[in-house]
Amino acid sequence: MNIAVIGSGTMGNGIAHVFAQNSFQVSLIDISQDSLNRALATIGKNLDRMVTKGTLTEDQKTQTLSRITTFTDMQAGVQNADLVVEAATENVDLKLEIFRNLDAFTKPECILASNTSSISITKIASVTQRPDKVIGMHFMNPVPVMKLVEVIRGYSTSDAVTTQILELSKQLGKIPAEANDYPGFVANRILMPMINEAIYSLFEGVAGVEEIDTIMKLGMAHPMGPLQLADFIGLDVCLSILRVLHDGFGNPKYAPCPLLVNMVQAGHKGVKSGQGFYSYTHGTKDLVVADTFKK
Repeated sequence: MNIAVIGSGTMGNGIAHVFAQNSFQVSLIDISQDSLNRALATIGKNLDRMVTKGTLTEDQKTQTLSRITTFTDMQAGVQNADLVVEAATENVDLKLEIFRNLDAFTKPECILASNTSSISITKIASVTQRPDKVIGMHFMNPVPVMKLVEVIRGYSTSDAVTTQILELSKQLGKIPAEANDYPGFVANRILMPMINEAIYSLFEGVAGVEEIDTIMKLGMAHPMGPLQLADFIGLDVCLSILRVLHDGFGNPKYAPCPLLVNMVQAGHKGVKSGQGFYSYTHGTKDLVVADTFKK
């Protein structure tokens, strides 16, 4: 089975890594060769870490990298694909354009999957001539480590395609969980309101950044506090998902906190920008609360 992955960012390179490590031939596609080179370097570093830990041999690392071919031309990259996994930016117009092209460029029997964390699979499928073969494969970050794949069935997704993707996820060593296509699916419908409420708690002066995260880590056994997790996901991504929930349900409980909106507008997007609720520019792995939120 030939796999094509669209987008070589954090999620895309992780998805390519996992497929290649499990003996699939992978075409990794991006508009930028520099981005593709960075993706291969990241995959190499992650594989090196596994070799150091003894979970992978040097030969297995070499074989994994040899299974990944990069393309800047989408049509060339997907023409032999049996499954395409789109992992581009969480932007509905961009995804619709990608799927229109995929529908034209791929074999009629090719399955088209999206790694979207919130955008409607049914809407994405509607711009193709194969809505029965369009499905959501929502991997978790970091992809090589996290076991869950949220498999989202669109309104027209066939039973056969759903079963195939569930089985394929298991072949990757993942644990698939099926969800129907409603805003935010399951993972983000539950997670994002929690993150948003944590931001509201900070915004309204209920507690500070460290206190909110400590209470959720120690009191609820979360491995990472909600504000640190928001930084890790990307505050712009959190805002985008909350807007999908708010628009999709029309319920004010999903309205993004004004503090989150302001932070994103100011360019403070979390780890990716170097600053969010915490600062990431001090050169250590220690958590340092951003100056804005220091008491």
